Amino acid sequence: METIFSVFVPIHKDGRFYVAVFGGVTLLLYIMTEWTLIFWVGAILTAWCAYFFRDPDRVTPQKEGLIIAPADGLVQSVKPSVPPAELDIGSEECTRVSIFMNVFDVHINRIPADGKVIRQAYTTGKFLNASLEKAAEDNERHAILMETTSGNNIAFVQIAGLVAQRIKCWLSDGDEMKAGERFGLIQFGSRVDVYLPKGVNSLVAVGQRTLAGETVIANEKGREKQREGEVR
Repeated sequence: METIFSVFVPIHKDGRFYVAVFGGVTLLLYIMTEWTLIFWVGAILTAWCAYFFRDPDRVTPQKEGLIIAPADGLVQSVKPSVPPAELDIGSEECTRVSIFMNVFDVHINRIPADGKVIRQAYTTGKFLNASLEKAAEDNERHAILMETTSGNNIAFVQIAGLVAQRIKCWLSDGDEMKAGERFGLIQFGSRVDVYLPKGVNSLVAVGQRTLAGETVIANEKGREKQREGEVR
C-alpha cells in the first residue's frame, strides 16, 4: 500500500473539479468526433492536471527555531529586501528568500515556522512572470505575517505568476500553526517569498531546489553566515 501511494499521490480536494472538467471535456470530444488524437491529447492534459494538484505528505524537521520552505521549487534569489508595505512592519531590510514554482512542482504551500498568524493582506495586481524581480511589488499577492514561537516576526507572500489566476489561502488571523502545515495553493505556476526575521541568514543558496514542509531554509537560533552554493 505504501508503494502505491508513493506513485499515485492523492489529489488535493481543490483540484478535483479541474481534473473532472478536463476528463469530461476529453470524453465528450472523443464521443462527438471519434478522433483518437483528441482523446490522447485530452488524456495527457487530464493526467497533467491531476499531477499539478497532487498533495503528498511531507516529513517536517522538528526543532525550535527552524524555518522551513513554504513551497516546492527553485531558490531564485536570496537578498536583502524591504518587507511588503501592506503588512506594516517597517521599512528595515531583512533577508528575502524567493522560491519559484513551475507548472510541474507541487503547488500546495506550507507554513514555514511554528507560530501565530498576526495579520494578512491581499493585494490585486498584474500577472507578470513570477521570476521577475518586480513581480514582488506589481503582481497579485497574498501576504501573511506571523509571530514565531521564538518571538520573531516572519512574513511570507504568495505571488501569482504569468499563468496563475487564483491564490488560495486558508488561514485566519489568530491561527496557531505548526511548521509544515498546509495553508494555501496557487493555480497555476507562481512564487512564494519568505522574509526572514531580522538578523537571520538563509541556509539555502540560489539555484537550490526546495521541498515544502521539509527543506530547512533558516534557523532563528543559529549564527551561521549566509550559505553559498555551486553547481557540481
